[in-house]
Amino acid sequence: MQADATNAAAEARAIDWLIRQRDPDFADWDGFSDWLSEDSGHAAIYDAIASFDQDLDALPRTPAAPGMPLRGEQPRRPSRRAWFGGAIAAAFVGVIGVSSLGLFGDPNRIETAAGEHRTVTLADGSRIEINGGSVVEVDKDRPRFARLESGEAMFHVVHREGDPFVVEAGANRIVDLGTAFNVVRRARQTSVAVSEGVVLYNPDRDNVRVVAGKGLDARDDDNNAPAVKDVDIASVGGWRTGLLVYNGTPLSVVAEDLKRTAGMQVSIAPEAADLSFRGALIVDNDRGRTIADLAALSGTKAERQGDGWILTR
Repeated sequence: MQADATNAAAEARAIDWLIRQRDPDFADWDGFSDWLSEDSGHAAIYDAIASFDQDLDALPRTPAAPGMPLRGEQPRRPSRRAWFGGAIAAAFVGVIGVSSLGLFGDPNRIETAAGEHRTVTLADGSRIEINGGSVVEVDKDRPRFARLESGEAMFHVVHREGDPFVVEAGANRIVDLGTAFNVVRRARQTSVAVSEGVVLYNPDRDNVRVVAGKGLDARDDDNNAPAVKDVDIASVGGWRTGLLVYNGTPLSVVAEDLKRTAGMQVSIAPEAADLSFRGALIVDNDRGRTIADLAALSGTKAERQGDGWILTR
């Protein structure tokens, strides 16, 4: 019960910060930064509420209930500011909290839907950009730690001498030495690509050093140390801008990436399952154009299948 009350108070405070920051004269950024630093979960809570606020912006405006406005005055719906203000008051008096609405769940566990991208800022200033269809866990007691349970994330880590940032992916540990790097966690496989600085992959076991412009792919059932390969720095974390680059990648993996990054449903026919793909894909607003490019570059044919596509020989 105490944890629920703590989360409700933090969520109410996050709403308060969001409302205050709407004021053009808002200047208490130091206070906001101090509040984020108090608890590693504060940033996740604030990001969740800000995301919910953006969803409200997307809702259609509905007219207010008929009333008796003054001459020339149009009925108005309550503003989002008033709505949030009411939520804050309710949370503080314990009548209702954002947690009780079931909107956010555990603030230390971030789950994204296919095609959804989110950015989480940690207490130390490090950022995690999370691709769709992913699960990332942070720990308020370990502010220099994150776990990629599944999916993909780009990490931008603030360097601290003697206090490395650790990312867990499956049974693997990626220790950052002050850098930016992308991690993908698929079924029993981990991929790492570094765009800045250096990381150590499994320092207590494999101890593979990966510098900027390098990457690796490792399977959980492979007892050999993974081989380091060249990667294009410009393409590391390219999913953030809709650029996906491949060099001999199975079409099934490309389809998985398209689902995660763009929410696209792409199936591979059995006769095309052994094909690999080399080239760059741009995730266009016109998804049909993206799938047409994939088919043309992979030597396959794309056909509509329900809400998605299937690639055949």
